[in-house]
Amino acid sequence: MWPTLRLVGRATHREQLKMAAVSAGQPKILLVSLGGTITMTSGAGPGIVPTLTGADLVRAVPALAEVAEIEAVSPFRLPGPSLTFAHLREVARLLNERLAGDIAGAIVVQGTDTIEETAFVLDCLVGGDKPVIVTGAMRGAEAPGADGPANLLASAIVATSLAARGLGTLVVLNETIHAARFVQKASTFLPSTFASLSGGPLGSVIEGAARINLRVTRSAVIASGDTGTDQPVALITAALGDDGRMLAGLPALGYRGLVIEAMGVGHVPAAIVDALASLTEIFPVVLSSRVASGPVFAKTYGFPGSETDLLGRGLIPSGTLGGLKARLLLALLLGAGLQGQLLRDAFLRMALPSA
Repeated sequence: MWPTLRLVGRATHREQLKMAAVSAGQPKILLVSLGGTITMTSGAGPGIVPTLTGADLVRAVPALAEVAEIEAVSPFRLPGPSLTFAHLREVARLLNERLAGDIAGAIVVQGTDTIEETAFVLDCLVGGDKPVIVTGAMRGAEAPGADGPANLLASAIVATSLAARGLGTLVVLNETIHAARFVQKASTFLPSTFASLSGGPLGSVIEGAARINLRVTRSAVIASGDTGTDQPVALITAALGDDGRMLAGLPALGYRGLVIEAMGVGHVPAAIVDALASLTEIFPVVLSSRVASGPVFAKTYGFPGSETDLLGRGLIPSGTLGGLKARLLLALLLGAGLQGQLLRDAFLRMALPSA
């Protein structure tokens, strides 16, 4: 159990805390708590629920005061699966406003279920070169071996590191530093749950310092004020024997785009090719892969339903973006009002930033 949690009272929704730094001139960090397992304790019913605020979390890790002066805000107290685009747009606006000031970086605390998605959205919406770190915990605050305190401390170290500047939004857990575009949750229960299978982690936190071994090319940033409307994008995984009967109903259900998670390097059953091609006449269709690592190909296979066939019929390749992140990017671009070739070009620039 975290050392001081039993002494912490329930803070108000908008409570803020500024911890006095150990010495003058320490960097300032903004900590934004959204909820998640890291904030969960036993409730009145079965199981743990979000109860702690960002201020509570900071008070429970005294070593943070040796790293930075921390201001904690708690705009939401939600489990990760309940976060929405609207929540993340609000967080992005707050970060853009505050990072333009005197803070050195920011930490966003939330549930690990959707950390890879939140990190990618913030990477698309938050500009500048100051680090934005997304972190959480796999074990609740009262659990033996709770990992939240160590993750918060490592995140603060990275958020104040000059070496972490210019890398966009990062995910830091288990002393490992991941780029938002590559990170994936790989285990339902291990503290080492996050992996970057397509690119590898960028670095580690070692002996109180951020060690960056790899650097990534940031994609363009969408102004968060330009993504003000939610645009529903369907995410469908292709499977053996799939006949595509769900596809025809997507426009009537109000969807404005589709990401198809194809097999292998971008293949689908021949039976659904015509349905996918028909949808490209109605809204953008992105070709991704259901495989955890590697890009969608462009010109290797030539059979019906191959990547060459599908791209020739108007589908947009997602590069190394998996289905979850390709869906987020497409929704953000649609929300910004992009259509047709402009949307396609913008998607390709952001999905393939080093191309």
